[in-house]
Amino acid sequence: MKRLSLFIAAVLAASSVFAQKKPMKEFVNELMAKMTLEEKIGQLNLLPGGDVTTGAIMDSPLAQLTAAGQLGAVLNVKGQDKIHELQRVAVKKSRLGIPLLIGLDVIHGNQTVFPIPLAQACSWNLKAIENGARIAAKEATAQGVNWVYSPMVDIAIDPRWGRVAEGAGEDPFLGCRIGEALVKGYQGNYGKENAMACVKHFALYGAAEAGRDYNTVDMSRVRMYNQYLAPYKAAAEAGAGSFMSSFNVVDGVPATCNKWLLTDLLRKEWKYDGFVVTDYGSINEAIVHGIGDQSVTSELALKAGTDMDMCSNAFIKQLANLVKNGRVSQEDIDTACRRVLEAKYKLGLFDDPYRFCEPKRLKTDLYTAEHRKAARDMAAETFVLLKNDGVLPLKKQGKIALIGPLGNNSSNMVGCWSTADTPELYSTLKEAMERAVGDKAQVVFAQGCNIYADENIQKGATFGRPIDRVDDDKAKEEALRVAADADIIVCAMGEMAEMSGESSSRTDISLPRVQMELLKDLVATGKPVVMLNFAGRPTVMAWEAEHVNAILNVWFGGSEAGDAICDVLFGDKNPSGHLTMTMPKALGQIPIYYNHLNTGRPVPEGVTEYRKYQSNYIDVRNDPLYPFGYGMSYTTFEYGKPRLSATTMKADGSITLTVNVRNSGNRDGDEVVQLYIHDMVATIARPVKELKGFERISLKAGESRDVTFTINADMLKFYNSNLQYVAEPGDFEAMVGGNSRDVQKIRFTLQ
Repeated sequence: MKRLSLFIAAVLAASSVFAQKKPMKEFVNELMAKMTLEEKIGQLNLLPGGDVTTGAIMDSPLAQLTAAGQLGAVLNVKGQDKIHELQRVAVKKSRLGIPLLIGLDVIHGNQTVFPIPLAQACSWNLKAIENGARIAAKEATAQGVNWVYSPMVDIAIDPRWGRVAEGAGEDPFLGCRIGEALVKGYQGNYGKENAMACVKHFALYGAAEAGRDYNTVDMSRVRMYNQYLAPYKAAAEAGAGSFMSSFNVVDGVPATCNKWLLTDLLRKEWKYDGFVVTDYGSINEAIVHGIGDQSVTSELALKAGTDMDMCSNAFIKQLANLVKNGRVSQEDIDTACRRVLEAKYKLGLFDDPYRFCEPKRLKTDLYTAEHRKAARDMAAETFVLLKNDGVLPLKKQGKIALIGPLGNNSSNMVGCWSTADTPELYSTLKEAMERAVGDKAQVVFAQGCNIYADENIQKGATFGRPIDRVDDDKAKEEALRVAADADIIVCAMGEMAEMSGESSSRTDISLPRVQMELLKDLVATGKPVVMLNFAGRPTVMAWEAEHVNAILNVWFGGSEAGDAICDVLFGDKNPSGHLTMTMPKALGQIPIYYNHLNTGRPVPEGVTEYRKYQSNYIDVRNDPLYPFGYGMSYTTFEYGKPRLSATTMKADGSITLTVNVRNSGNRDGDEVVQLYIHDMVATIARPVKELKGFERISLKAGESRDVTFTINADMLKFYNSNLQYVAEPGDFEAMVGGNSRDVQKIRFTLQ
């Protein structure tokens, strides 16, 4: 029996073409020595799997390319059985048996869907965010995926850009911390439940002009380094296995073909050693940018530092001839191929190509009670209470009118970019409310209107998560009848899921007209009105802020959003989200962000009237509707006076700032204590304030706690006009509070 076991083990070992017994560099060098030029180029080729998701794998073009050694990775193949078969073709049919990378946009969960990333950021809970990424990777790898296109760490200050939904907001410091947490959550130690992260979009994609997706980006290097680049660098230093280049130009050169960006900055300055993949088809898009034909853009992309071509079929068509003609060197090909093979080594694919294809995991690892609880708890922490005149939390009594097009639709609760969701498993808000109140209250629903009127959406715009179309006039009549007989009105309004996300830019980010008309009629009834604002971006809510009794910004909360909303709505949990993007009061203020530079003619703080020949508007004040960091609670928090351990600091030393925070209300609650710093005099203009620390704390009713931040010279550094990273001696203001506007200031000096 023992001999039989040893024989079986030997056979299994021999059946594996490669085994990761050797160190990575040695293993990859030996493998590459066996590879032809065409096989190396094949490793740089990434194609979509949409053409095989409903058909036979063996007869598909992907299988044929894989068997020929002309494919290194695929994306968007769904189904563990299909992925297993593709890996089998790669290992058994190709000459060298090199396994595939399997990529998917796992942006905020998998079958268990977490809140959209912008909402997650509003929790300021790094542990929960990391855990959400861990769960997403666990579920994705259970289905065969080993490479996730996340995190998106683009800084974004223009909410018209739909892809703000995918990032952490406008602040680089917070963006760094969240990017690090996500990379750590996805990758872990590269075990069977971990996937390789892909940091996107490198770089500056969030600064697309006019908030229009795929549009031009142009800025100074000083602004790049000080405001936009830090989260990418932090994610690289956290060990992210891959980066994705962006669609936009950087200094006039498409990012995918930009040697300064991908080599000088990423590789040389930041010492990054992972691989770089293009965004979808961007080598071909460089042709449209006017850089040259496909042979030119392929040459430029490879030499710039692009390692893998996503869906352009450019490398596979052009590189062999480019080598033959002397325009691309064998070394260029080898460098890119080596990085891709090292990624596969890190994922353990050479040891076991099928390590992410265990059938039993489909029954044990998807949409579990543990995962659902984590998603529900996180969602409740992301909701931002923007206004409350005392109507919230609701009592579980009387008749509650739930009105609005998002009140009884589960597919839109999850938000954009939820590629593996299963809406039929999720509760609608109506179902969750009925479950929450039980027999203590009555919930009556009316849709009330459509999400938008046809004239609000340009012809040709389509959305994949439809809501039943109704006759607006008849639906409004029904809603008003329901409201007339209710004690309180809860409005479920805002965007549908795919009105934000990729290719979903909006020039008007206020509530669509047909919903606004209904909301005004509901307010006119005189009944208390609570607005649940569903959105993938900051929206303009100036009218709502003035006329509605309470506003809870619920974003898109994921698969457990219905129950999570009820947890907060009825007071079982206390709202604790804080904004990570500024909310404008008017469209014309955009872009508006807290960490702006001063002007030579600023309007002093506290001034409410128009000032001639100063930097302001004649029709609207400069300040936002709701500032960065803002968020209310069902309790109140009082801040004591901040205290510094010293008022001077040496360049190699540190000081501490301590503030006492007290829960002065009658409910337990969480507060996000925020530290900002202003460099008062420097060799270049510096922001009026910058986030440099935060701590999320839980306080019982009546409890107080000292919160201490350590300030050192690294926190005071910036890139000067020569792009030197320096902390310049002089005076600084430290500010502490519950948001970027309501802060207390104290000064210190860097010697």
